[in-house]
Amino acid sequence: MTVISKRPVSGRKLNRFFIFVLLTFVTGCSQIDSEKRWNDTLVFLETDIESLPGWDKDKVLNAFPALQRSCRSILKKVNRQHNSQKKLNKRSGWQKVCDQITANNFGEESFREFLKSKFKAYQIRYRGSDEGLFTGYYEPTLDGSLKPSRGYNTPIYPRPTDLIHVNLGEWKDSLDNTRILGRVVGHKLKPYFSRSDISKGALDGEIIPILWLKSEIDAFFLHIQGSGRVVLRNGEVYRLGYAGKNGRKYYPIGRYLVEIGAIPKENISMQSIKKWLKENPGKKKDVMNMNPSYIFFRKLKGKGGPIGAQGVVLTSGRSLAVDRRYSKLGAPVWLSANFRDEEGKKIQRLMVAQDTGGAIKGPIRGDVFWGSGKTAERLAGTMKAKGSMYVFYPEGINPNFISR
Repeated sequence: MTVISKRPVSGRKLNRFFIFVLLTFVTGCSQIDSEKRWNDTLVFLETDIESLPGWDKDKVLNAFPALQRSCRSILKKVNRQHNSQKKLNKRSGWQKVCDQITANNFGEESFREFLKSKFKAYQIRYRGSDEGLFTGYYEPTLDGSLKPSRGYNTPIYPRPTDLIHVNLGEWKDSLDNTRILGRVVGHKLKPYFSRSDISKGALDGEIIPILWLKSEIDAFFLHIQGSGRVVLRNGEVYRLGYAGKNGRKYYPIGRYLVEIGAIPKENISMQSIKKWLKENPGKKKDVMNMNPSYIFFRKLKGKGGPIGAQGVVLTSGRSLAVDRRYSKLGAPVWLSANFRDEEGKKIQRLMVAQDTGGAIKGPIRGDVFWGSGKTAERLAGTMKAKGSMYVFYPEGINPNFISR
């Protein structure tokens, strides 16, 4: 799909003075955030792998394909240039285990022994607690059209060409995971259009949509899920994947609906929010626009599943979205949460950190990918559980001493 932009190209060249001012400002903020995180006592507590809750009950081999995909991604990046010896040392530890993971096929018991011999598990504790929030997401199936019409009038946009992505880690090592997004107006970087701006036509005539959806409510939740399958009127299926975001902070509209008494807190779920929006057509747009975050998509090739932030295909029930400031993408994670899985069992299983999300913020915070279909929709829509997580690191790498 061709992307058309009428915005001036000259604005994309950021002058040195602007970069200096921007970097100085964000550096100060980053240092404050970094100090705050550590002052809030973030601790990775080494835990014996065999003592992990439910370790002997999970079929850990089911997570092996996901871990293999992640390791292939890690190895592709291992030879890139780095700005510090610390990064090189950190990479080498992952390289050793990933070389073995990608080169071998394991059975259930041999994989267990490999994990115990090559990794150490660390329980994440924050502010004296090991408990956090875990939710779920899935790949929805939606009705759409390649052309707008009366019944299909909600556009799904590709990433705009004027959306600027600045990785401040290219200027300073300590800002390696600090990224900002915006658009250039004149010679200044401004925040990109919000959901409200876009819904009012900020991108009309500027970008050709990939397609149009039948329901704006479905489009809203497609943004939250980050991927989806769209069935066209001729039966053809388009697979949409995440291509970028506008950089605005995610706001959960469910919180607002609870605050105004529209939905009881104990009943809040994706399903109950959808129901309220459908029953309140005059208010739905204003409520949805309270979330300024907006997602852009791309058409995916092939028949595999959605692709996560690490750039690998996600695995149903084994891929976990995390806050990458605290959990390394590609790392094995043991999740123990008070929620019943697809077999009705409490979730205590090996997963792999392969994705991120606008709402996934904090050290003990995760989003389980449940796949596609009705069961996945039910699990993703109702999962809101307390739990704990344990991150795995290769021998020789202690997450307590990794710069964040």
